[in-house]
Amino acid sequence: MDVLSFLAGGILLALEPINLALIIAGVTIGLFIGAMPGLGSVNGVAILLPITFLVPPNSAIIFLAAIYYGAMYGGAISSVTLGIPGASTAVATTFDGRPLALKGRASLALVTAALASFVGGTVATVLFTLFAPVLASTALSFGPPEIFALMLLAFATFVGLGGDDIPKTIFSICLGLVLAAVGFDTISGEPRMVLFEIDGFMRGIGFIVLAIGVYGIGEMLWTIEQTRGEVTTTNPKMTAKGMMSDAKEAVQRGWKGTWIGSLIGFFVGILPAAGATPGSLMSYGVAKMLSKTPEEYGNGSPDGVAAPEAANNSASTGSMLPMLTLGIPGSPTTAILLGGMVIWGLTPGPRLFLDQTEFVWGLIGSFYISNIAALAINLAFIPLFVWMLRMPFTILAPLIFVLSIIGGFAASRSMHDIWLIVIFGLAAFFLRKFDYPLAPAVLAIVLGPIAEPTLRQSLLLSSGDPMIFFTRPIAGPITIIAIILIFLPAIKLLRRKRRLAKT
Repeated sequence: MDVLSFLAGGILLALEPINLALIIAGVTIGLFIGAMPGLGSVNGVAILLPITFLVPPNSAIIFLAAIYYGAMYGGAISSVTLGIPGASTAVATTFDGRPLALKGRASLALVTAALASFVGGTVATVLFTLFAPVLASTALSFGPPEIFALMLLAFATFVGLGGDDIPKTIFSICLGLVLAAVGFDTISGEPRMVLFEIDGFMRGIGFIVLAIGVYGIGEMLWTIEQTRGEVTTTNPKMTAKGMMSDAKEAVQRGWKGTWIGSLIGFFVGILPAAGATPGSLMSYGVAKMLSKTPEEYGNGSPDGVAAPEAANNSASTGSMLPMLTLGIPGSPTTAILLGGMVIWGLTPGPRLFLDQTEFVWGLIGSFYISNIAALAINLAFIPLFVWMLRMPFTILAPLIFVLSIIGGFAASRSMHDIWLIVIFGLAAFFLRKFDYPLAPAVLAIVLGPIAEPTLRQSLLLSSGDPMIFFTRPIAGPITIIAIILIFLPAIKLLRRKRRLAKT
């Protein structure tokens, strides 16, 4: 009963006029920040952090958390309408969101994303409210071996994303891992794979550079090549009755992916330094593996939109948990929020729930209100986003190119990254022409920087003995499941070839 009374007090605090106004403003700002390629929640929260010193700490954290929530919702917008993920958390949404838009079903994709995001955020907030101390102690037991086992499981779930051509899929994964290794060695500090000793490669290759190049420039070139310069438009239809019909279809065809994403996203999100991106990628892979119609994935499946969108919203709430209970940020955005809390004179950690009860429960209460506000505002703006798709591709293509260049420059302010975006776009176009899957390469560059240091740290702990991944109580089962899933597509392929040989 104490939890319910604290929660009721927190919700009432979030509904105070100043806090409610900040929630609506934060969610709206976050929605457009998330939709802009190259910005994302990290930049949005960092840019607007100084503004929060004009309001009390309670209101400040509520405002920044609302921006975070809105940005998670907004990432789906550019993924669906332009085929460019607004941030790494929305890359998996592109796989099915963009094909739906090209079929004239952008409204279905955006409604599915909004509803799945709402469910994911709500499920995560309820779990956060009920089990915060227990989950925080569980997350703390995850060391380098457990994190690497989880990353291996994430790789295993998307081995099948490249279809039946296993060699091409493995090549794509290896290509992504190579690109992820460019820059300084995280353990020794030595530079590696710095092409022609160009200084720009010292920083490594950022995910947003690769994503914008592959899904912005590459997709634009592919569409131009397929249409041969003809004036094309997706001609989507948008009515209130149509939105209701889309919502019904989204529930019927996306419920499984929504629940998979909600649960996986939250438990990956609570792990320190994991964040929403691995959670959304794993959820997409697991949803595809458990689907009765996996062939629909990548061609416009509402379930393929629901799983990553539910996951990244669920993980964004989950990443708040280690920040508040342990003082350990669960994602880059929560690291900025942690810095803000310290500046406001608050000390994150186990005693925060006891010493700053009003602050903590006001923040938790704002999660519920922010989630409802984000859903309402997102649905209200869907007609505007769908209207954008009525533009002929002859107008849309230059717009995509300009947004890609601006987004890439805004993220790092480096011309080196602009040239890389163009090169990756051309490379993606030719790889697609030769039927090489692009998704595994993009996902590998996201997970590589997490998997490599945890692998090496684990081997240092065990003096080079790989059995550390099998003997630890949490890492062992995860590693075994991952290995089974990695070899499963190959086993299925061999069985199919045997059947064909017999016939």
